[in-house]
Amino acid sequence: MNKALYQKAWNILHQRHIAARTGCIGAALLLLLMPSCGQQLTGNAAEGEVVGETTTKPAEEANSAYLFTYFTGNQKSEEAIRFAISTDGYNYRALNGNKPVISSEAISATGGVRDPHILRGADGKTFYMVVTDMVSANGWSSNRALVLLKSTDLINWTSSVVNIQEQFPGNEELLRVWAPQTIYDPETGKYIVYFSMKHGEAPDKIYYAYANEDFTGLESEPNQLFYSPTNGASIDGDIVMKDGTYYLFFKTESDGAGIKIATSDKLTGGYVQQDPYVQQTKDPVEGSGVFRLNNSDEYILMYDVYTRGKYQFTRSKDLQNFSVIDQEVSMDFHPRHGTVLPITETEAARLVQKWGVADDLVQAARAPQIKKINITLDTAANKLRLPVKPGTDLNSFDPQIIHFPGMSITPTGPQNFEAGPVVYTVAIKGQQPQVYQLTAEVAHNPVLEGYYADPDVMYAEKTGRFYIYPTSDGFTGWSGTYFKTFSSEDLVNWKDEGVILDLHKDVSWADRNAWAPTIIEKKINGQYKYFYYFTAAQKIGVAVADHPTGPFVDTGKPLIDKLPEGVKGGQQIDPDVFTDPKSGKSYLYWGNGYMAGAALNDDMVSLKPGTTKVMTPDATFREGAHVLYRNGTYYFMWSEDDTRSENYRVRYGTASTPLGKIKVPENNLVIAKDPAAGIYATGHHSVIQVPGRDEWYIVYHRFNYPKGIGMGESAGYNREVSIDKLEFNPDGSIRQVQPTHEGISPISLENASKN
Repeated sequence: MNKALYQKAWNILHQRHIAARTGCIGAALLLLLMPSCGQQLTGNAAEGEVVGETTTKPAEEANSAYLFTYFTGNQKSEEAIRFAISTDGYNYRALNGNKPVISSEAISATGGVRDPHILRGADGKTFYMVVTDMVSANGWSSNRALVLLKSTDLINWTSSVVNIQEQFPGNEELLRVWAPQTIYDPETGKYIVYFSMKHGEAPDKIYYAYANEDFTGLESEPNQLFYSPTNGASIDGDIVMKDGTYYLFFKTESDGAGIKIATSDKLTGGYVQQDPYVQQTKDPVEGSGVFRLNNSDEYILMYDVYTRGKYQFTRSKDLQNFSVIDQEVSMDFHPRHGTVLPITETEAARLVQKWGVADDLVQAARAPQIKKINITLDTAANKLRLPVKPGTDLNSFDPQIIHFPGMSITPTGPQNFEAGPVVYTVAIKGQQPQVYQLTAEVAHNPVLEGYYADPDVMYAEKTGRFYIYPTSDGFTGWSGTYFKTFSSEDLVNWKDEGVILDLHKDVSWADRNAWAPTIIEKKINGQYKYFYYFTAAQKIGVAVADHPTGPFVDTGKPLIDKLPEGVKGGQQIDPDVFTDPKSGKSYLYWGNGYMAGAALNDDMVSLKPGTTKVMTPDATFREGAHVLYRNGTYYFMWSEDDTRSENYRVRYGTASTPLGKIKVPENNLVIAKDPAAGIYATGHHSVIQVPGRDEWYIVYHRFNYPKGIGMGESAGYNREVSIDKLEFNPDGSIRQVQPTHEGISPISLENASKN
């Protein structure tokens, strides 16, 4: 085929909306005609179920929605094909309650499938999907096969297992077949399946083979598609064509790990690797996928940030330069390595009719005033609570619930929520309409938008503003690597001031586990200085700045990296800095499993020798020490239990000096869970006094509401920051705080002393 005809063929393919293409995570190709070969299965049908007629896409209908196909994890129950839908390519809702739409047992040899890749065929009405036939619990080198699937309606699928090792001689040392994908070859009029394979001690390499006409097997032996210039491992290939050039996105597994691009003017060979990594994160990634936005010249490159339990989305026009757009993306599920395919309104409506769940779709409210991770649905009473940000006009508020194809929602537009609940009706074709009472109410807690924990709060004399310095949360296993700060004039309305310290960029001695910071303002020689103590890799460091928002400069070494003398176990984490108002001297406290304290030198970046003291108050101490001074008494506070426990809570004791013996009162709970309100794991806090007034507030984290309590141990790294009032009894004892969703009213500093 000459180049003009070749390009014309590709233009036709684009006009038929096959520009969407994304990566999968390895799978093997094999042509093994098993009993399931050619079997037709309806989505989430039982094995052997036969389906009826299908419908096809009208050729003239343009794409206006998106289908995301994915799996969710490494448990066998999670290794299955799931679907989600979007109307804009950014906001996705899971279909079928985030449960599988096709039975893995029915289509695979292992009982599990991973890395689904979906493609629209050249005819515009046939769909091809390929998956890795694998159960990860059997080992990462346990699979030799992939599964080919075919459909004309996205609902009913035929499937065939292809076992490379059994079909093709010379693969006796084959260990694994990963992340298959499919692409149409205009020169041959056939579909190519490409995937990675590993043989013996050799690295993983990307191969390709042609599928047969029925897409039930491979008609050619796998040939190597891409040759790494370093002979390094290459997996998770994803091919996109743009302006006559093929772009192969793939993951390197040696010589550094990340996503690179190789380009060629030929589909089946000649790929030349480009140097830069294109992922926009320092975290490990896999499963890149690229799709073109409908009615746009922009592309989305997405990839699985698998150690963080999330996807990252980036946007590009040239497939060379990518910008992160995570703030524009939302999902009500946690996908692993999958694909996004542009689809038509008719196709989307069919999917919603088959797998749409009204309870899920009614929660797809995208008004910017809504605190989206705190939407609450009472499924028994059909009551939906929409917590909104301060300043929202509830007299005329439009939740902006997404109208997915195949469903209707009434009423539409702004409604008066000030008068009480508004009744909404959700109707999905073929299902009984569902009626919901929607309530929109201002909720000051959580105070920060997103997942954050371990908040340290400070009032800065220099700026006359309050600041919260939290742990960046929402990362699997507390694996965050950067710190942010937020500022406020009233403790209610908070501004995101951005990243102030990034371990990868700013810290030479640690690159993981950025946790639990604390900060203090000091006036030195007439100039304000800010000393920021933080945890990294279970060590404590200190960075210095001239402004509360930085830039902060690390001192170049950890301040604390050893257990105190006499302590046998625990971690060097959770620093808390305190300046004694009586003496002006500053102290640092820290520890997990023990509590230690020491005086700081005047330079604030070193400990005074001989002053370190183990101060563990009692057996309830776990971590998160915090110290304040009021009316001649030093209050020592700490968190009890594990941050993953719903019973995580705060206790206190008192002392007469900053390093004195702590006396623990009998009733010393400061704040604890309130199951009736759905508030759990209230801990790792700090306290702020309004300048010049005996007015105090506690800033703490809790499990995400409402989902945290059902997340198991994952709730311990999906936390959010709240503020409630802290009060003292006449005898100086602390009155137990009632945690709330309402939070506090904005405070005024007009009559506050700023010294």
